[in-house]
Amino acid sequence: MLMSASWQVLKKDKELLVFPLISSICGLVLLAVFFVPVYQSGFFTSPDERTASNPPTIFYLVFFAFYFCSYFIVVFFNSAVIACAVMRMEGGDPTVSDGFRAAFSRLGTIAAWAFVSASVGLILKAIEDRSKLVGRIVAWLLGVAWTVASFLVIPILVVEGKGPIDALRESTAMLRKTWGQQLVGKLGFGAIFLIVRIPAIVLIVLGFMSVHSGGLTILSVLCFAAGVLWIFATSVYQSALSSTFQAAVYMYARDGQAPDGFDAQLITDVMTRR
Repeated sequence: MLMSASWQVLKKDKELLVFPLISSICGLVLLAVFFVPVYQSGFFTSPDERTASNPPTIFYLVFFAFYFCSYFIVVFFNSAVIACAVMRMEGGDPTVSDGFRAAFSRLGTIAAWAFVSASVGLILKAIEDRSKLVGRIVAWLLGVAWTVASFLVIPILVVEGKGPIDALRESTAMLRKTWGQQLVGKLGFGAIFLIVRIPAIVLIVLGFMSVHSGGLTILSVLCFAAGVLWIFATSVYQSALSSTFQAAVYMYARDGQAPDGFDAQLITDVMTRR
């Protein structure tokens, strides 16, 4: 199982969980910095009919700034995990310092890729806003295609030091022979972690039921807190495991053989699915 193989690699360097942990915290801070002031201003909560159907330019500028910053955070810390995962699977013994060093050495490239990703995100948002039904379908299809095509970009950026356009070209070329693995692996991770988060969903629902029946109580607060913390913790693990898996896929596509910690037959079986 690919998730199990990814965990076998990650558990040798559990300190690498600090990267998705910091990334998640930075993401929450970013969300607060951007949208709390905007929400309080009433900009998004009380648009007129013209604004609702055709958002003003400032709307997209704010979203672009948010997309860029959020992509930069995610790519930076994912780069650190991937660099360490590649080092481990090549026989090294990575540290947190190694991850930060690798990410900082590609800072300009990471920023460039964040800009490209933010631009694509903004374009998809604009398409979705133009026509709610058709736009959402088109944006979703394009979004899936973009996610698949760019799946190996970050490993290429951090390991090979290529620019974003060259990395995207190489990622697309690699995907021609690893298409099956991309879809099966990513969907498998999502489904597994959805099941893992069921207890958190139950706790949050119980919290809402408690508030509805008797107001805000210690029990409802505890249910909410436990549910949110559970989701936060599983998100950290999912991010770290996904990045490790991403590194393994990249190494297999690059070298044609299973990296250390992954079973060759397992990767071969998944890659031959079409």
